[in-house]
Amino acid sequence: MFDSEFLKRLEYLSLLSKRVFNGQLLAQRRSKQLGGGVEFADHRDYLHGDDLRYLDWNVYARHGDLLLKRFQEEQDLYVYLLLDVSESMNTGEPNKFLFARQLAAALAYIALADLDRVSIVAYADEIVDTLPIMRGKDNVLGLLRFLENLKTSGRSTDLAAVASQFGRQAPRRGIVLILSDLFDQDGFRSGIDRLRHQRFDPSVLQVHSAQEADPGLLGDVQLEDVETGAQRLVTITESKREAYRRRFAAFNADVQQYCRTYGLSHTRACSDVPFDAVLLKMMQASI
Repeated sequence: MFDSEFLKRLEYLSLLSKRVFNGQLLAQRRSKQLGGGVEFADHRDYLHGDDLRYLDWNVYARHGDLLLKRFQEEQDLYVYLLLDVSESMNTGEPNKFLFARQLAAALAYIALADLDRVSIVAYADEIVDTLPIMRGKDNVLGLLRFLENLKTSGRSTDLAAVASQFGRQAPRRGIVLILSDLFDQDGFRSGIDRLRHQRFDPSVLQVHSAQEADPGLLGDVQLEDVETGAQRLVTITESKREAYRRRFAAFNADVQQYCRTYGLSHTRACSDVPFDAVLLKMMQASI
């Protein structure tokens, strides 16, 4: 799944990301807090008991105002990849789950190469498995083994429940990259809302297969929901195929509008597109 050629492509993406974004993962800002760093942030009024070493004496000399200097302290960026491993991901040709794991590997590699802290959380109706926080490219083989050993599981997807569980377990706030087909149509919105309210910075990478965009089926077909097991015999006509395509397009437009409303980064990718082409598209969109 992750051969030497794949690793070469990861390294190329990592180098390109640093050149385009000056070392910042997908143009995201590092976490900044006011503290004792060296980069000036702003002023605030002096209060009794404040440390006089931080008074801006130049301002006082010119205007007589007692203002305290405030500085930015750069912290490590925490990057969490929430990877959907529900059964609906294990479909399509090329397989969506393989595609999503390749994307996760590439994003994690870029972050590790930039010395960010990375964790992968596999989820369905609950958190299924977690790769603990790691830092540095020395950990990339362990990360790839974790992804390669993942299997789809669960009979449903519930990002809302997962977001609550994740918020209690995450060691620090940071960027959350959600890789999913988002077929949990109600739950994914509630889940992302919870992440935002918990002060995480969510981004959405929505995957689908070409067969989901246009199944190409006609006649009598026995359909089965891969997550619930429910079956239904339907007769598919050209008009029904067109109605399905319109509904699928409306679903994608709705996801895009939701992300736009809340200022979330959103990328939609088909599994028949090379993973590195998707990452390049994300980089270009972030410039």
